Amino acid sequence: MDDILVAKFGGSSLSDSKQFVKVKDIVEADKRRKYIIPSAPGKRFSKDHKITDLLLMCHQLASHGLNFDEVFSIVQERYTGICQDLGLSINIEESLKEVKNKIRDGASVDYAASRGEYLNGLILSNYLDFEFIDAADLIVFDEKGQYNADLTEKKVAERLNKTEYGVIPGFYGATEGGEIVTFSRGGSDVTGAIIANGVKASLYENWTDVSGFLMADPNIVKGAAPMDIVTYRELRELSYMGAPVLHEEAIFPVRKYGIPINIRNTNAPADKGTMIVADSAPSTDKAITGISGKKNFTVISIEKTLMTSEVDFFRKLVSVFETNDVHIEHMPSSIDSISVIVPSSQIDSKLKKLLEEIRIYCKPDNITTYPNMALVAVVGRGMISTKGISGKIFTALANAGVNIRMITQGSSELNIIVGIENEDFNKAVEAIYKAFN
Repeated sequence: MDDILVAKFGGSSLSDSKQFVKVKDIVEADKRRKYIIPSAPGKRFSKDHKITDLLLMCHQLASHGLNFDEVFSIVQERYTGICQDLGLSINIEESLKEVKNKIRDGASVDYAASRGEYLNGLILSNYLDFEFIDAADLIVFDEKGQYNADLTEKKVAERLNKTEYGVIPGFYGATEGGEIVTFSRGGSDVTGAIIANGVKASLYENWTDVSGFLMADPNIVKGAAPMDIVTYRELRELSYMGAPVLHEEAIFPVRKYGIPINIRNTNAPADKGTMIVADSAPSTDKAITGISGKKNFTVISIEKTLMTSEVDFFRKLVSVFETNDVHIEHMPSSIDSISVIVPSSQIDSKLKKLLEEIRIYCKPDNITTYPNMALVAVVGRGMISTKGISGKIFTALANAGVNIRMITQGSSELNIIVGIENEDFNKAVEAIYKAFN
């Protein structure tokens, strides 16, 4: 299988019949687009409902023995309306009836959640005149609900080798016993990546309602420039620090074979979008690729003279957080002090206990806590070959009147993370962006 494009279309790209027409135009514009992954219909306008949310509501009502006819009728109208508008001969009512009966008879929550993609897949395959392939026959989960990559890869390669053009619904698979299992929300991205990996596609296109990723949150930086090219690792750093980019698990299946991902806009198909490429991509002339961040962290600063000479000091400290089920975000340190940065939401009710246990096990000279901290990550593979990046960041923040509480840089020199007050978050992102653009 060579020079194959796998194209995933998100919920906004398939929300109504007009969007289906755009999708068909895109698919037919390039015959290499052989395997299409649809999401469930998304919102058509701000107060509209996503189909998956309605199906979950139906399941919730059914599980309590309540009538869900009214909610299901909204789902029904949406799908039958799309079919009528497109003039399709498909008997979608029969499939809707089957879904409704199974939810009423106690089908699992995963079954209910997956039917939005399933029904959209039936309609899209009919509209494109592509073969419909149920994801339940390709994507394998074990009995505990864990995804089985090896068996799936084998099944995808075998099945799609016999199919020239196909539509495979996103978001779900099944156990070998036939029980439907879904990925976490946004999982259609993962399905697309799995199919791209299975057929060794030359490109995985992810069609959505934006023309790629922007260098910073457009709600903070008006007119933020798009990222033309970003590596898998840069993307991981940005998404880990809160950038709403791509379902995290969607990167791994294609990363294995270095398959690039192209984020495109269904409503502006001429835009080239953002290309996500292998980590070995050459350095860029841009010093930074993007800026992202998160608010609401607490810093616990521990001071102890000669702490580094105690072999078990760090193990004892980390074990306190581990036994209290608190996730550590970062741990910058100096010769006689260490700061542990944790999400405030995880320690609100545990802070007193944590501090007491640190005193007992680590015997520090002093402990100080700093709440209301935000972390801003400046990410870019060009940073390693550009002098003065840190100076530029710190000068920009100083000129904007932002006080830096913490600085940490990864050994890969792919990112610099700055800790600041929550209230300075927007100001800091804007100042850093302007310093490099």
